[in-house]
Amino acid sequence: MKDQKPYNPKGGRPPKKIKLDSQLMVRLTQAERFLIASKAKEAGMKPSVWFRHAAKKAKVVARLKPEDAGLLRMLAGMANNLNQMTHLAHVDGLLSYQRKCRELLSEIDDVLKKLTSDDR
Repeated sequence: MKDQKPYNPKGGRPPKKIKLDSQLMVRLTQAERFLIASKAKEAGMKPSVWFRHAAKKAKVVARLKPEDAGLLRMLAGMANNLNQMTHLAHVDGLLSYQRKCRELLSEIDDVLKKLTSDDR
């Protein structure tokens, strides 16, 4: 009998199973706050509820790593080489630079695939 709670004649709402007892303060611009409020209104939610749902479903993309920065520098150099070959192709003729351009475009494609892969 000691484990059972005594009868409460007041009634009322039963206690919640999951309490929201932690706070996170976020600074927003007026435009950001308006955007969140309008999206929450479209979804029929309060802004705080919408913000929690959005945070749970958000995909976080890491910033550029040092090796990614190296890939971007390499990509810039390849773009410069492609521009130079294009200029020479217009001067000397397109067929003489066709193979070189295809190889360079293939290398550029490989670098772009490395940069956009999800497992960075």
